Amino acid sequence: MRIEKLTTHIGAELVGVNLADAVHDDALFRVIRVALLEHKVLFLRDQDFDRATHVAFAERFGSLEDHPVAGSDPDHPGLVRIYKDENSPPDFYENAWHCDVTWREAPPLGCVLRCVACPPVGGDTMWANMAKAYDDLPAHVKQTIAPLKARHSIEASFGARMTEAERHALKARFPDAEHPVVRTHPETGEKVLFVNGFTTHFTNYHTAENVRYGQDYAPGGANLLQYLIRRASIPEYQVRWRWQPNSVAIWDNRSTQHYAPTVRRMERAGIIGDRPF
Repeated sequence: MRIEKLTTHIGAELVGVNLADAVHDDALFRVIRVALLEHKVLFLRDQDFDRATHVAFAERFGSLEDHPVAGSDPDHPGLVRIYKDENSPPDFYENAWHCDVTWREAPPLGCVLRCVACPPVGGDTMWANMAKAYDDLPAHVKQTIAPLKARHSIEASFGARMTEAERHALKARFPDAEHPVVRTHPETGEKVLFVNGFTTHFTNYHTAENVRYGQDYAPGGANLLQYLIRRASIPEYQVRWRWQPNSVAIWDNRSTQHYAPTVRRMERAGIIGDRPF
């Protein structure tokens, strides 16, 4: 097996590896897990395995979660089929930089995504290193955001195309989650910038020090949030992957964001994570 870095700050390709072997090979799986923590997203080509193997490999990281909107494959709980063609409308939650499912109290640890079919061009996915995006912030910004928490909403994203009744029912099932703006990675100890396309606002920015009379009560908060969200769009923090059928991406959802294309047929297993702190 070779581990070939793709950029300075994020992403590596595993060459000479069959993920199906890692279902039963503890030593191989340990190497893959260590590489994931170091590079944050791993890529592999020519992984022609079935759905049962896909699920079995992902479950080595932990239990899998269902998706309340996309749903799971009926024969393989936890495996989400993302099938979209040229006529599928753009989705806010995919065609924007985001960290998966942060509207849950415990967002996913990570995901294993396999390409079933994709266009020859125009279907790339990008990932961004949000630990590096935090590290490079000015000291005064780090000081400002250290105590802040933010709200993450499924209603404001997946619910946007629903009727009012459906949207309210969705929010009742999944109330907005509140997470720290800067989370600590539970395995590496890294500080990670943890706001994204699902984040709607800071919940504790409106303090006496930040009150501004005669205008929106916290315009500084809104501006600061957008500044932080845009950190994912800095090219130096990114890696870009051109899909081929049977290509696989494994990413650490706790320390990255990604931007997905509309046209593709993918199957994804999301691993249950823990509550950010």
